[in-house]
Amino acid sequence: MKLARKWGQVHKNGAYEIITFHNAFHGRTLTGMAASGKPGWDTLFEPKTPGFPKAVYNDLDSVAPLVTDRTVAVMLEPVQGEGGVIAADDAFLRGLRRFTEERGLLLILDEVQSGMGRTGKMFGHQHAGIVPDILTMGKGIGGGFPLAAMGCRAEVSCFAPGEQGGTYNGNALACAAGLAVLEVLLAPGFLDAVAAAGTYLREQLDPVALGLGYGRVRGRGLLLALDLGCDRAAAVVEGCRERGLLVNNTRPDAIRLTPALTVTHEEIDRCVAILGEALAAAR
Repeated sequence: MKLARKWGQVHKNGAYEIITFHNAFHGRTLTGMAASGKPGWDTLFEPKTPGFPKAVYNDLDSVAPLVTDRTVAVMLEPVQGEGGVIAADDAFLRGLRRFTEERGLLLILDEVQSGMGRTGKMFGHQHAGIVPDILTMGKGIGGGFPLAAMGCRAEVSCFAPGEQGGTYNGNALACAAGLAVLEVLLAPGFLDAVAAAGTYLREQLDPVALGLGYGRVRGRGLLLALDLGCDRAAAVVEGCRERGLLVNNTRPDAIRLTPALTVTHEEIDRCVAILGEALAAAR
């Protein structure tokens, strides 16, 4: 967001607004919360950073009316993780890429949850075959070690030395952990195995959930959620925890499933068995 605003100062007469989306999640700093569209966050820790009008996810027509001479970028997650694991349609992402190029706007993709192999490709946007102007990474990039990164096209990189930094930036141990993670992710067949594991989890859990009157699994790769079709997610989460399985619910009607990228079929079978017990108990 800092880079986009700096780019707006340099190239777009001081444009600073970044269009984001309802139910989005972009972090817990004051500016990150302002950019997010998470219900309830609009009233916390006021006043927040201005300049983040909200469009409707997967609705390209909702974006154009928000563009003004103050607009510098559009920012979104390829899969809304905190929003309930809602994937952006490939056609929507491609259309948004064309729209931002035509309007001279930056496209920022927040891949903190969907990147680093989580969807079965290195980054979630690769399913749509697009390239963003700015890309954020975190969580999986460190394999459990605190690490985050930002990438951008060379034409967008306009920070002057000293404009961007932080106490923990460039930590050598964290960077070593990130390199080790990349070696695993880029190993032949690894990402294909992630995609296959996600397909297997869907195939095993869908009939169990549907048989108990719930909905289906949605998402991509191993960034998934079970749509319950009712507000019983908290009870299912607690039932799973009591049986030794950790899941969470970012919405009252959905269970988020994000197993390790190295999860085995045997572990998935055990996960589905526990989920089945918890789902039955919550009916």
